[in-house]
Amino acid sequence: MKRFAVIGLSSFGFHLAKTLFEEGHDVFTIDINKDRAQRMQEFSSEAIVMDATDKRLKTLGLESMDCVIVSTGIKISTSVLISLHLQEIGVKNILAKAVDEDHGEILKRVGATEVVYPEKDMAVRTAKNLSTLNILDFIPLEEDYSIVQISSPGDFVGKSLAELKLRSKYNIHVIAIKELVPEKFVLVPPAGTVIKDSDILIIIGKSEDITKIRELT
Repeated sequence: MKRFAVIGLSSFGFHLAKTLFEEGHDVFTIDINKDRAQRMQEFSSEAIVMDATDKRLKTLGLESMDCVIVSTGIKISTSVLISLHLQEIGVKNILAKAVDEDHGEILKRVGATEVVYPEKDMAVRTAKNLSTLNILDFIPLEEDYSIVQISSPGDFVGKSLAELKLRSKYNIHVIAIKELVPEKFVLVPPAGTVIKDSDILIIIGKSEDITKIRELT
């Protein structure tokens, strides 16, 4: 189990914190908005209402976290100031959300160790899905077997691999999962893995069986 802090609980921050918490990690959340903070109470180890640009941020022990995520709104100065405070108190891993390349460059200069561009990344992923009809990659094998990457079918979302029983129902195997939020590659996922709508499934099976799965996406 890792320890994370998520600062800023708008859409990106909320879903990131919720997913990390559901993955079994210790998640500490902070937002200046009381309603957003309260919404996170059931999806975090502790939810605090606080202006993260305040120097009191330095009293929360965030330097002990494995990673602190800065996911504030579009006001660039807010995320820059928070990242600076985190760097000053010795947070080793700071992941910050940026609205554009210039914003990202500033965040790196004040201490962010990694910068993400959620809107850009999602737009690229969506464009690739649209241009390839949800089939992101295709590797032909011998004897009519193939390895294919597909976006998660709607019927799969929220269910575990054990519940889906893909081997008995479709005669295919999920050999890996690419997770978008948070970004992670899971090789040979365990049966208890729950499929998310942002996941990319890497499956192996006969072409005729894979076609049945493709029709679900």
